[in-house]
Amino acid sequence: MSYQSESNLLILHTLRIRGFVQSSEIVCSTGLNNEEVESCLDSFRENNLVNYREGRIEGWMLTPEGREKSQQLVSSELESSGFSEEINSNYQGFLSSNQKFLSLCTDWQLRTVEGEQEINDHSDASYDEEVIARLVDINDEIQPVCQSLAASLNRFEGYSHRFSEALHKVQNNEPEWFTKPMIDSYHTVWFELHENLLGTLGIERSKEADEKNE
Repeated sequence: MSYQSESNLLILHTLRIRGFVQSSEIVCSTGLNNEEVESCLDSFRENNLVNYREGRIEGWMLTPEGREKSQQLVSSELESSGFSEEINSNYQGFLSSNQKFLSLCTDWQLRTVEGEQEINDHSDASYDEEVIARLVDINDEIQPVCQSLAASLNRFEGYSHRFSEALHKVQNNEPEWFTKPMIDSYHTVWFELHENLLGTLGIERSKEADEKNE
């Protein structure tokens, strides 16, 4: 049975990996009920762990103290769960596909015509089909990683389904679900999973290359 995270960790870690969100998005991400999320957020704000930004775009975000607290909870959970080796192994599996996926995103956004790169307007169906076929291959690689992660820590559940949903939409002539930000596109889910793994293992993105070379 996978390890079930505590509510405080789920909420703070969601803010850690998503950066700036409404409480309703935290509810969707964590599976917690709205009352519990709102109560925790109010408590976190009283303890200077989170801030709520008002204005044209409103939402919750971590303070530096909140980011530190989140990392403490996640590090403690990883040790208590006994799944450190499994999570690190799956992180390595993710990295083995990461560069291929990022290159694939570039190929989706740009294509070479007569030796010059131009924005892919998706008018060349055969070109798009070839890139989508490569995305299917990437999906075949990442699905076992997602399933193994979820079998270790319950909070990794959902990634497998979200990837499948985004791929299905891309295959059904909705090209924005490949790389568009602000929706649950394949790239959005990929970036979030990467952040989740980095946060879980206590690796700063800026130092990730150093970690890989050690």
